[in-house]
Amino acid sequence: MPGEAELRLREHLSRLSRMRLLGGARLSGELKRLQEQLERIAAEPTDEEIWARVKLARDEDRPYTMDYVARLVEDWIELHGDRLHADDPAMITGIGRFDSRSVVVIGNQKGRDIKERQRRNFGMAYPEGYRKAMRAMELADRHGFPIISLVDIPGAYPGVVAEQHGQGGAIARSQALMARLRVPVVACIIGEGGSGGAIATALADRVLMQENAIYTVISPEGCAAILWRDSAQAPKAAAAFKPDALHCLELGVVDSVVPEPAGGAQTNFDEAAMLLGASLQAALDELYDIGGDDLRRQRRAKFRAIGAVRAATRV
Repeated sequence: MPGEAELRLREHLSRLSRMRLLGGARLSGELKRLQEQLERIAAEPTDEEIWARVKLARDEDRPYTMDYVARLVEDWIELHGDRLHADDPAMITGIGRFDSRSVVVIGNQKGRDIKERQRRNFGMAYPEGYRKAMRAMELADRHGFPIISLVDIPGAYPGVVAEQHGQGGAIARSQALMARLRVPVVACIIGEGGSGGAIATALADRVLMQENAIYTVISPEGCAAILWRDSAQAPKAAAAFKPDALHCLELGVVDSVVPEPAGGAQTNFDEAAMLLGASLQAALDELYDIGGDDLRRQRRAKFRAIGAVRAATRV
């Protein structure tokens, strides 16, 4: 597991790599110094280490949204239903108090035993789940409550019924709504962050990621099936596209990595919640004094810049 010094260096490196000086010149000297320091602290994770992170992110004993809600949120009131079709148990929404603030919490819930996993569809949301989340977001925006989104989803449910109910449209509308919100939004990937199912509730001002979580555009098995026609090549695929938290931080996909207890969050729920709560609190404190229009402007600019390629500028 990376130490705190490595996490701080990677976070600083990620932020500096997205900054530009006047005239378009990058902070190349500082970046180079930090990169060399980081390389001395820890070598690049091996393929086996990356796959170990994937397995930890999927560990069935890992804390889920309601485990964190129980430890971090007071006066919790869960909201149900999308006011159109049904209630989706895979998506949790509710209101409570976090760090003396009234907040709206959105999150995925996978379930602990077979019966609950089937009821919650293994955390894979239907369109009803995203509509329920949007209803909670609109409530937060109307009352000025910050939003905390806890993401742990293999992917939006790809079944026929979900498609008939407008799965793609629901995901797109959720992202569009999050881009318009005038309240602080902090998201954290707490397990699996799978494709459109994850980004639908993760278009946030600050995107955090737990140390052993993964964030992907496709599952390693799905990628392996496409590239090699063999899902058993999933470890090879994961090593290629690097869905682990440290690489996501370096790419600028997330803003900060949340440390976990030794061995993973599943080893100590209370400590994992304490570490997550501290990171959420720090992120909300950063956003507290920013006006609604500025939040919306910065949020849009943040996501439009992800993946952008700039030509080198001659000085």
